[in-house]
Amino acid sequence: FNAEVEAFLKKIGFPYTVAYGMTECGPIICSSRWETLKLASCGKATNRMEVRIDSPDPETHAGEIVCRGMNMMLGYYKNPEATAQIIDTNGWLHTGDLGTVDEEGYVTVRGRSKNLLLTSSGQNIYPEEIESKLNNMPYVAESLIVLQHEKLVAMIYPDFDDAFAHGLQQTDIQKVMEQNRIELNQQLPNYSQISKIKIHFEEFEKTAKKSIKRFMYQEAKG
Repeated sequence: FNAEVEAFLKKIGFPYTVAYGMTECGPIICSSRWETLKLASCGKATNRMEVRIDSPDPETHAGEIVCRGMNMMLGYYKNPEATAQIIDTNGWLHTGDLGTVDEEGYVTVRGRSKNLLLTSSGQNIYPEEIESKLNNMPYVAESLIVLQHEKLVAMIYPDFDDAFAHGLQQTDIQKVMEQNRIELNQQLPNYSQISKIKIHFEEFEKTAKKSIKRFMYQEAKG
């Protein structure tokens, strides 16, 4: 859920809720009523689910979200190999998502484990968190954060229609994106600073679920 949109809904008292889950869990793992839901979290484990974070310190260090309970699937139909890859011998389902949990039990999803970027200094970068901020900035339609030569690069597909409608030229768009980079870096810790912007002139390739096919852009050069 976009952080700025959520903050606005809270501010105006608009009732909403956020639920986290997956088809294999029928599908809800965490949720909370809108009156008690904490900003940026997806709530607490539902009544029939047990949730934990696979991390030595789940409050401060993200780890994989694992769960088990009555509304979890028995397994993939006629596919024991795939089932064994997602459900361990103790019955925990491994979601592939990274998250933290606070002392009250509120879970916050940080990103997908396969999307995690690890720098040579050992810092974990969650690209989705940076992209969420960047996508709220002027004339950004969608973005992708990649690690190139140990530096973070923001690939941006601009909202060209909006930019051109406001009289911007191609060179103006590049300047706006550079300004976005500077402003974004002011919101980020030193280890996750964006080194440069690369303009992408077409929408990013998507999966059937409309997620960007990140693997296609990790080796982008330039």
